[in-house]
Amino acid sequence: MTDRTPEKKVNPGLKLALELGPVALFFAGYVMLKDRVFSIGGTEYDGFIVVTALFIPLMLVTTGLMWWLSGKLSKMQVATVVLVVLFGGMSVWLNDERFFKMKPTMIYLLFGAVLGFGLLRGQSYLRLVMEEALALRPEGWMILTRRLCAFFFALAVANEAVWRLMSTEAWVNFKTFGLTAALFVFFMTQGGLLARYGTEDEKKE
Repeated sequence: MTDRTPEKKVNPGLKLALELGPVALFFAGYVMLKDRVFSIGGTEYDGFIVVTALFIPLMLVTTGLMWWLSGKLSKMQVATVVLVVLFGGMSVWLNDERFFKMKPTMIYLLFGAVLGFGLLRGQSYLRLVMEEALALRPEGWMILTRRLCAFFFALAVANEAVWRLMSTEAWVNFKTFGLTAALFVFFMTQGGLLARYGTEDEKKE
């Protein structure tokens, strides 16, 4: 499961479904079960914990399918599923929803730290991940990497603030819609950078 493995083409619609499907199903499951309490083995679990327990194998299955279909997984995908299993498993095992709520914080801190480490070495690790999707000059990659590094740290802070200060329902909405929208808006606002630092081939496309 390395980035050097040749990637096979995957239908874009299917790829999107595999990437966003688990999050959408988590949200739907939470809406249906949030007010219910389940007694399992003599222990009571609320709907959030039950949905989290279902989300973990779903993420493993969809990530495995993506690997099987494409022949590779990015390091970000691998890190995400590992943290889902780790923090989701801790929430289920300890019957404590706080651990799963911390998971986005850990993911964004990890991504931000990796990009920051690369910047300290004068390298853009983002380029290694997205070079096939974007054609930028080296200085453009460094600027985009700095921006995304800061953005990841900002998302980590935002997630901590939401889950600590707001209700579980508010956090689920933030995780499902807020974080996704924030990432979309971030890349949409990078049009000026892409236009300025894009290579000739990218500009033609």
